[in-house]
Amino acid sequence: MNILLIGAHGFVGSAVWQEARQRGHRVTALVRSEDKGRALGADSDWVVGDARDTGALAALLAQQEVLVSAFNAPAGAHQREAFVSGSEAIIDAAHQAGKRLLVVGGAGSLFVAPGLQLVDTPAFPTEWKAMAEGARDVLNLLQQAPASLDWTLLSPPALLAAGERRGHYRRGRDQLLMDGEQPAGISVADLAVALVDELEQPQARRQRFTVAA
Repeated sequence: MNILLIGAHGFVGSAVWQEARQRGHRVTALVRSEDKGRALGADSDWVVGDARDTGALAALLAQQEVLVSAFNAPAGAHQREAFVSGSEAIIDAAHQAGKRLLVVGGAGSLFVAPGLQLVDTPAFPTEWKAMAEGARDVLNLLQQAPASLDWTLLSPPALLAAGERRGHYRRGRDQLLMDGEQPAGISVADLAVALVDELEQPQARRQRFTVAA
């Protein structure tokens, strides 16, 4: 499968990059500079571009089968706005190109009770709230997208950390997965396994899903 990946240098994106390539997929990373591209390794496929340029991104997708977005925005006062506008450009590009889109979302929009999402609970960390709300905005954009857009969003569980690749996980839909009385977690390596599994054998077309160990 030919995959265009946004965010290959990030925490989640780098794990997806490794997992997909290990399975024999051809992954092309969209990078901001030649230096970023060369840092991926001599055997890497990459192209310099701006994920926020809808027209250019749509043109790049002509040679790809699917777009995987682990897009993030730089920290700062307007991080949420930059994240949402950049994600909107990515969604529009996938729609224009007629390509499948897999998005790495956030855990904040998962439900912990009827009508109550994690981001809206009193204990949700203030420093993460803006980006969690931005990730929820992106999920809403996808849910409102034209029916012709083939999209999937993967929300990580509440706890996501470095760790070994075990190769197995459990799936959920819109509810926060738990480990007994505590929120469940997963390694970033196994989150990447779940995402590439969804690429290869789609189960959540035009849906959000979540996973945990």
